[in-house]
Amino acid sequence: KIVRYITTDGSAFVIAGDTTDMVSKAENIHKTSAVTTAALGRLMTAASMMGVMLKGKDDSVTLRLNGGGPAGVVLAVSDSQGNARGYVENPVVEIPLNDTVRGAVGTDGFLYVMKDMGLKEPYVGNTQIVSGEIAEDITNYFAVSEQTPTVCALGVLVNPDLSVANSGGFMIQLLPGCPDEIISKIEDSIKDIESV
Repeated sequence: KIVRYITTDGSAFVIAGDTTDMVSKAENIHKTSAVTTAALGRLMTAASMMGVMLKGKDDSVTLRLNGGGPAGVVLAVSDSQGNARGYVENPVVEIPLNDTVRGAVGTDGFLYVMKDMGLKEPYVGNTQIVSGEIAEDITNYFAVSEQTPTVCALGVLVNPDLSVANSGGFMIQLLPGCPDEIISKIEDSIKDIESV
């Protein structure tokens, strides 16, 4: 389920998604370990939300994360309806319990974003991986490659039996002409938001 909102003054755009069913299906298909479920689920959630942001009904977006970690390449593709699918090169990665997605994905590489919008050539942008936690890397992509101030939060909660308890995320993008007081309100509100 994905919802989209724009502020009444047109200064900010918000998109949020509950992707639990989609990520559960991916976990069932790929038989991923907990950390790779989290990595794949986060990237699929981001792709789904970015897909819904596309304008044409036949448009699609592909996110490819290659950070040099033991999970290898993590890939997610979404259509403009938010229907995403994903792939992780090494679906079973065991890392120390207190390690995070960064430990599986790695931080030495790039996030590639390819948008097929029906033109002769797809748009391809890439940015250096900044954290390997995926949400920060998506935020960095929007800031560097699209010059769009964006906040991205992504999360996947995996049960002890490796099934997916919850998965989802949100993005907030500032639109041109966004007043400073709105920026301050958004920054203050984000501090109080619970973990996705």
